[in-house]
Amino acid sequence: MTDAQRFRDLYEECQPRVLAYATGLVGRQVGEDITSETFTVAWRRMRDIPTPPLPWLLGVARNLTRELRRRDGRQYALATEEARRVLTSGARVEDVAAGVTERAVALQALAGLSAADRELLTLVAWHGLAPRQAARVLGCSTATFSVRLHRARRRLERAVDEVGLSRDPSPRSAAASRPTAASRSAAASRSAATLKEH
Repeated sequence: MTDAQRFRDLYEECQPRVLAYATGLVGRQVGEDITSETFTVAWRRMRDIPTPPLPWLLGVARNLTRELRRRDGRQYALATEEARRVLTSGARVEDVAAGVTERAVALQALAGLSAADRELLTLVAWHGLAPRQAARVLGCSTATFSVRLHRARRRLERAVDEVGLSRDPSPRSAAASRPTAASRSAAASRSAATLKEH
């Protein structure tokens, strides 16, 4: 197989995922530029790309984004809803209304986290990377990534609790309305699944 054929296959397989990742970091318009530049780098380094290629490509996109931010001196917000739309474009949603409230809670909770926590969670929940692959994207060890991911998930659980309670209009007492550790964990898991599915 020629490099040109390999590149076409690589592009068809990974371009939507790289675009979704870049969009999540810098928004759709700049994300498209980052994606284009990522595949320009990939073309130049076709023989250096490991298998599977996605973690390597996301690492390139992340580095390009960091360089862009340093060069321009601007801050970009994580475009969570747009990244979700890119990942699920073309997918048939069986019952949109049923998941609207839960999705809104999940997105609001995620938006309240730090950019570092959001990146950890979305690499796993949206982009489907294993801890070893996500660690490669971030340039850290798998053990370090796993610890950071665990802490980010705990913070997401607390954020889901806070958002859920703020949306609950029922006049329950604080003690009665405080979720258990098991319910917090289940809520965070549902939130991650909601973000991925919708």
